[in-house]
Amino acid sequence: MPGSLARDVRRTPLTGSTFIRTLATLDDAAAPAAPDAFAQRLAQWFDWTHAFSLSAALGDAGARVDAPAVAGFAGQGALAADEREFARVRAALTKAIAEAPDGVAETRRVPRPVAGAAVAAETPVDFATYRQRYATCQLAMETQIVPLRRRLRSSLADRSAALARLAGLDIVMEQVVGARERALLATVGARLERRFDQLRGARGDLASEAPVQPGTWLERFRQEMRGLLLAELDLRLQPVEGLLEACRKSHLVRS
Repeated sequence: MPGSLARDVRRTPLTGSTFIRTLATLDDAAAPAAPDAFAQRLAQWFDWTHAFSLSAALGDAGARVDAPAVAGFAGQGALAADEREFARVRAALTKAIAEAPDGVAETRRVPRPVAGAAVAAETPVDFATYRQRYATCQLAMETQIVPLRRRLRSSLADRSAALARLAGLDIVMEQVVGARERALLATVGARLERRFDQLRGARGDLASEAPVQPGTWLERFRQEMRGLLLAELDLRLQPVEGLLEACRKSHLVRS
């Protein structure tokens, strides 16, 4: 394939989640597989133990008797509490992401130089700091989103047999897809490091032995890192938003 054509193929507009599109802009990533190819790959993730779990979730939920309707202010209050918790978790994680690329350590007070003394150069830039900050944000997402997802599953399971089936399906999907997702998200740091090196190398002075100092390239990297973290947050919250939407619709039906 000619070089120009190969580049055009790599740069085909990407579809899919914001996270995938944001990640792909860090390098010349290939376009994601077609939906049918993804469905086939997803089916390969389910082994016989997952198939039993899926069957059990459907069977157990189908055998349940519908829970009594939570009517009036009680049902509205329970939904409002779930909405508030979702908003609290999202706001807390968004705030942590906004602060992550800059870091608290870099804001420490610098002593005033003595008159006539030489001024020290800026602290050299090292990606290890940003790798740790990214991993810390990922851990915060995992720590706060997993309990929220369990809470919403519990809310669904108490409403009806059909919604209990949905909650059971979500448990299986978290076991299967969640494990793959965590493994893939753990590799984001390596791709982010390549982007860090790319932006730093674009300065054109890598041949110098002097430590690399901050500059406009670093601010651009921080913005991209922040955008990638926000996109990952949206990705991780998608199943939670789906459960919350099911709770909303259930409340409207029962009202």
